[in-house]
Amino acid sequence: MKVIHIEELDGTDRDVEHGNWRSRRFVLAGDGVGFSFHDTLLKAGTETEMWYANHVECVYVYSGTGTLVDRETGQEHELRPGTVYLLDGHEKHTVRAETDIRTACVFNPPVTGREVHDEDGVYPLLTADEA
Repeated sequence: MKVIHIEELDGTDRDVEHGNWRSRRFVLAGDGVGFSFHDTLLKAGTETEMWYANHVECVYVYSGTGTLVDRETGQEHELRPGTVYLLDGHEKHTVRAETDIRTACVFNPPVTGREVHDEDGVYPLLTADEA
């Protein structure tokens, strides 16, 4: 059993900040449980393009407001506390954060903790051995 308090991740290699967002990663590939689990902040007034070509992501919004845009269809979805979205089709998407948006995210396959979005918004597919 592991118990982790979010502040224990601050300033560690599990605390990743990159421009529009900050992700604190509780569970990573190296933990060997088959998924990764993150607390991610999308900063107010930002627009972040993402595309998880190599991962499935499930996101639960627990604070803040914004819009999720499916860049393939143009469809827009309201983001607010209590919203879940599942990127099970590797959709290219954009998150427009009206306010700071706090989310809990699960990735499969799990990320190693070293990933950042490339120029296309994609996380590379890394294994725990490469971490």
